[in-house]
Amino acid sequence: MSIYKDYLQEIEDRKGLGLHPKPIDGADLLSAIIEQIKDEDNEYREDSLNFFIYNVLPGTTSAAGVKATFLKEIILGESIVKEISSDFALEQLSHMKGGPSIEVLLDLVLDQKDFDIAKKAAEVLKTQVFLYEADTERLENAMKKGCPISKDIIESYAQAEFFTKLPEVDEEIEIVTYIAGVGDISTDLLSPGADAHSRSDRELHGQCIFEHNIDMQKEVLALKEQHPDKRVMLVAEKGTMGVGSSRMSGVNNVALWTGVPFSKYVPFINYAPVIAGTNGIAPIFLTTVGVTGGIGIDLKNWVTKKDENGKTVYDADGEPVLEQVYSVETGTVLTINTKEKKLYKDGKAVKDISTALTPPKMEFIKAGGSYAVVFGKKLQTFACKALGIDVPQVYAPSKEVSIEGQGLTAVEKIFNKNAVGTTPGKTLHAGSNVRVEVNIVGSQDTTGLMTSQELEMMAATVISPIVDGAYQSGCHTASVWDDKSKANIPRLMQFMNDFGLITGRDPKGKYFPMTDVIHKVLNDITVGDWDIIIGGDSHTRMSKGVAFGADSGTVALALATGEATMPIPESVKVTFKGDMKPYMDFRDVVHATQQQMLKQFGGENVFQGRIIEVHIGTLTADQAFTFTDWTAEMKAKASICISEDDTLIESLEIAKGRIQIMIDKGMDNEKQVLQGLVDKANTRITELKTGIKPALRPDANANYYADVIIDLDEIAEPMIADPDVNNEDVSKRYTHDTIRPLSYYGGIKKVDLGFVGSCMVHKGDMKILAQMLKNIEAQKGKVEFNAPLVVAPPTYNIVDELKAEGDWEVLQKYSGFEFDDSAPKGLARTKYENMLYLERPGCNLCMGNQEKAEPGDTVMATSTRLFQGRVVKDSGEKKGESLLSSTPVVVLSTILGRTPTMAEYEAAVDGIVLTKFKPSQKQLVR
Repeated sequence: MSIYKDYLQEIEDRKGLGLHPKPIDGADLLSAIIEQIKDEDNEYREDSLNFFIYNVLPGTTSAAGVKATFLKEIILGESIVKEISSDFALEQLSHMKGGPSIEVLLDLVLDQKDFDIAKKAAEVLKTQVFLYEADTERLENAMKKGCPISKDIIESYAQAEFFTKLPEVDEEIEIVTYIAGVGDISTDLLSPGADAHSRSDRELHGQCIFEHNIDMQKEVLALKEQHPDKRVMLVAEKGTMGVGSSRMSGVNNVALWTGVPFSKYVPFINYAPVIAGTNGIAPIFLTTVGVTGGIGIDLKNWVTKKDENGKTVYDADGEPVLEQVYSVETGTVLTINTKEKKLYKDGKAVKDISTALTPPKMEFIKAGGSYAVVFGKKLQTFACKALGIDVPQVYAPSKEVSIEGQGLTAVEKIFNKNAVGTTPGKTLHAGSNVRVEVNIVGSQDTTGLMTSQELEMMAATVISPIVDGAYQSGCHTASVWDDKSKANIPRLMQFMNDFGLITGRDPKGKYFPMTDVIHKVLNDITVGDWDIIIGGDSHTRMSKGVAFGADSGTVALALATGEATMPIPESVKVTFKGDMKPYMDFRDVVHATQQQMLKQFGGENVFQGRIIEVHIGTLTADQAFTFTDWTAEMKAKASICISEDDTLIESLEIAKGRIQIMIDKGMDNEKQVLQGLVDKANTRITELKTGIKPALRPDANANYYADVIIDLDEIAEPMIADPDVNNEDVSKRYTHDTIRPLSYYGGIKKVDLGFVGSCMVHKGDMKILAQMLKNIEAQKGKVEFNAPLVVAPPTYNIVDELKAEGDWEVLQKYSGFEFDDSAPKGLARTKYENMLYLERPGCNLCMGNQEKAEPGDTVMATSTRLFQGRVVKDSGEKKGESLLSSTPVVVLSTILGRTPTMAEYEAAVDGIVLTKFKPSQKQLVR
């Protein structure tokens, strides 16, 4: 069967799923289609024409290269297609976004075989922004040789006419509301993790929005039909929209259902979604909204009720009482006034939304997304440099906030060091909007396919030389090596390896496939405390430098340009006092931090959208990472660990050792990126030992939004983050803010499954598990599980070290299943026995995209996710619960089949060294 007939069969198969033909990205298929177009008598010619014009992915896909070449032939008259004129061919090129289309346009301009064609091609080029050094170099060289058209194009770029000539944003945007849920809405609702395999097939993935709830999908369609002149705005009532992750696929799905088509020649790529929440949009998700030129609104339509003295009113359960300021129930018509920057209802302004419509965000909306603005600024800078002129002020000036006499927080220091394009010599504080160079970039496997697509769309072919190192993981699909993984992951690894990333899998098969958790790898390869890290996962939080979780597009942008643009966030300072009790785990400190913060600030989450500057001082990288990792659940923008010099040296030595293991396995590339990181770590260690450059410290007179002091003496028993699934107030369910002591459960709450794994655990947790099993056997004569215990070490290094130290042998002794990399599981486990499962390193249950607990289970886990349906779905009889706690609590809960009492817990951890944490006695400020 021919490749075209295979495509026709695929089309028929997709019809059965209610889908249109899949967009074409392959050169072979499009070449066959072009041959059929050239054959006037071909029975498939008409369909082939439609596929060629309307169904080819742009950018640097191999299909885009074939399409651009054929369009060039048509423009030059070398091929005649009566349905595609020369002008129409140029219009097609204008929608292809870069790569081969730019090369063709430059050929038409610079070869000048036909002056009229050259002029027309030049007019198209003036509208394009996705040009790279090779493209701009051709233009500049031609200008230097006296080419007037080249100079005309460069002069247009200098004035940023590709931006200024775009239509202005509508002064009024009418919207109609749709309540997508009450309480915090996880991005899983918009793009379920279990459907991660389909993210790069946008139309197919669109079917999973609202977790495949057909009724909700129909309601959105009905609103669109009733209000054809308005945009549907999805709302998180009494909650925050988009918690949990950046999830570009979630924004893509919202845009697909409610947004505006980007191009009539490119299917299923929409932009300009409108999203809102009573408590706004989660910070990293809001960045993703900007990528698509969307609007994210903080509604504040419910507020905390105050008494006549201005004090918060509480209900019988001690919770703040909320009262409605204005209704946004489904079907409510509102108007966004982009000039006044206000939200109107029934002709009355109900909310100032200026934070959603800042000058930079308005530029994203006008340009159709942030990429076009980022590339436009770079292109304008090139043009002005080539012409020897100052850059005209076309874009809104970067906001530069500088406060005389005020010191710098840690994040302010990092941003000032890495900033580009700011006023020379000017010190910037929080609130400034800054372009910064990025040191480390991470891509994970369930968003990586989208990142590769984004790189193709922006016509990027190689990683920016600015980036110190980048890694592509395989951790989110580690649990089950099924047909979907076999189809997607090798292709992803090949693309990223060719692009210049270190990859978990080697396309050439020289080293063994690794499924290490992405955050753990990034934590190891980050060897600078002044570094900026961008990663395609919400848990991109490092113990060194400052790390930001990002959508797949922002990751692509960082890989392609080595830069990111964002405001400098405010910081909240967290310090510690008192002493940890010997039977407490550091995970309890993490949970207690959230609990004590909320208590100190009357229920206000002062961490949300800010940097948590944690003066952790004495904890090395692995343990400190446990804290920073959880800050994603605290809704922080990011976090920074302030360490003593000796502690930082120890962490860097650990990182060096782990990078060397990667090198020894053959994972380094031709540019010796990993060796470069080892060299960088050695340099930093020398600086620290000699005192040339001490560890990063904030200034003593830095300004903070808030100071939070955590009293370790108050932490008297293990702490558990509870999804509170039966709370009468729906908005209080599935948040990470309900932190309860172990005694709350009275030693009687049934536990159906335990999970020790995810990025929240390290080698120490595995050693605790091994020692607990030995303790229990010594106390009871044998180890018997009354609930299944799933254990997934985060990295292979940990497994190797446990084997060398004898602990893995202990785990093997008590396990009923051990992963086998030579024969990985091909099917997801759906039933569990009461035994210990030693699973392959990776995310496992925490990701919830391959394996889950049985529906309705109560799960006790070390992981980060307690959202509905993530780790465990509801059953017809019972809601699934994912309670989050420390390793000792999880292990003991599975032995008992219920939550332990304090006495049982203390006996089980007797003699085990949990985290030794004493707050630093040194001044961690300059």
